[in-house]
This record gives sequence, C-alpha cells and structure tokens, in this order.
Amino acid sequence: MTTIHLIHGEPAAAALRQALLASEAPRGGETAPAACTAGHVIALADDLTVGPLRDIDEAGDPGAAQRAAFWQRLGGVSEMLVQDDCVALAALEAADSHVVIWHTPDAADQLALRRVCYRLRTAPQRLNEVRLAAEDLAGPPDAAATRLLAHLPDAAPISVLRITRLALEWQEAKFANGEMRRWRNNTFTSGTWADLDTLIIEALAAAALDGTHAMPGATGAPWLACDTLGAALVRRGAGFTVGEPLVLWRLRELAAAGELRLRDDMYAACESPAEAGAGVATQNSHAARASLPHAAAHLSLSR
Repeated sequence: MTTIHLIHGEPAAAALRQALLASEAPRGGETAPAACTAGHVIALADDLTVGPLRDIDEAGDPGAAQRAAFWQRLGGVSEMLVQDDCVALAALEAADSHVVIWHTPDAADQLALRRVCYRLRTAPQRLNEVRLAAEDLAGPPDAAATRLLAHLPDAAPISVLRITRLALEWQEAKFANGEMRRWRNNTFTSGTWADLDTLIIEALAAAALDGTHAMPGATGAPWLACDTLGAALVRRGAGFTVGEPLVLWRLRELAAAGELRLRDDMYAACESPAEAGAGVATQNSHAARASLPHAAAHLSLSR
C-alpha cells in the first residue's frame, strides 16, 4: 500500500523527498523512479499560525477564501497555497493510503499535525507520525535530508486517544479564530496583531540600544535583516516563527498608524529582486497603547 508523507513547508518537503529517494535506491541495483517517490511527499504550505481559520474544513472549504484574502493582503505569498492544502487533504480523506505526518515542535508544524488528525479522525489506523527536533531541518538541504533519512524508521502509529485529543484542539483553534496562534507550554493560545506589534517595537528599540546587529560601514542605527527581526520576535515570546511577509506587513501597518517611520525606498524594495534597505524609527505610540520608547533601526530586505 502506498504511504503518503506530509510535512510543513516546501524546503522540508524537498529534503524529505531526497531522503526517500536515498532510502529506495538500493533495490537490486535499481533506483526508484524519482517522480514516483516525489509524488508521495506533500508539502503543506499554509502557515496556520496566522490569519482566520473558521470554516476552513467545512464542505467546500468556505474558509479558504477568507484565508486566501488574508495572504493576498499580506503580499509576497501565493493565496493559492490555502486551496492547494485543502485539495490535498480532501484527496487524502478519499484515499486509503497510510499517512505519515512529520513534525517539529514549531507552532506551524503542530497546527498542521492537528489539522491532519482532524481530517482523518475517522480512519485512525491510517495515521502515523515522525517527531523531529527543530535542528533536524536546519542547515543545507543535503544535511537535512541525511538527518531525515535517519528518522525514517521512527515512523509510528498515532493512538486513537491522541488523534481524538489533537483533533479537538484543532477544532478549538478554529473556533477561537484568533489573529494569530501561539504555541507555549504545549498549549495554543490566541494572540492579536497588537501583541505582535508591541514585540516588534520592543525588538527595534533593543537593537538600537545595544547596536549588536550593526553591519560593516553602517552609520547611525544598526541594520537588521528581516529574518533577524523575526528571530528576535521568537526570543521575545511571539510563540511561533514569524516569517518575512508577516514582518513586512506589520511594519507597513505600524507606519500607516504613525508608530513607525519608514524610509521611502522600503516600498520599492518590497517589489524589487535586488536587496535594498529600509529605515525604521518609532514615533510616539497612540493613546490606546502604553507608551513605547523611541528607537531607530534599519532593515535590510532579503531577496
């Protein structure tokens, strides 16, 4: 019987495909067809930690349109990823293949795990999992593939009791329908964009004070890459991996609200393949939010 492997994110899926190819190569000196093996790995691309979730699993996936509109609003992300995931999960429900869900402790992985358990809760005998550490997917693709290859024997059935619990937790997350979902102490809680905005301003203020991210030749405030700012948000308790599209969107929203001042070329850089810089300086916060310190920082936008 065919086994379908699910994993969150295309980079992780590519590494898993490479690992599966390596595992199937020694078969009487023949190599397994690459297209066949690649077709057994599905990348779940939708980052479920942010955006609306309600009705996402209902008949016809009416919530998919809401999520697609959310990603379109952010920019830099294909809104088709929502529908692609819905179609893939619907196909799994209709099939009878064994399913292995690979997951790390990352919030997006944990939500994907819960969604899959919910969608396949009536066929628990099909569900298996491989638990990974975050480090298993780090580094160059070849290194990640080697680590995933070593984990292939770790695939184990998920108990009916655990599937039921994870499916219930997914339903709770959908019902809460928060703006974002944080994974702390093995529990999901809902958060707001205001929570994330506060962390962004605090991170920029701290960077301006310590200057640890200053780049060679930079003058004045330090330069921060988007992934550096995202990592700082995780360290400050964001509760999920904050991707570049979300960081840029919140910076634009903060600037529009008058809480940040962005250098004009940020908007051009968002549409340009060339690397560019964006300056950020906090303004006085609105009365609705506690007073935040003035800070200055810069962002270098990755390709």
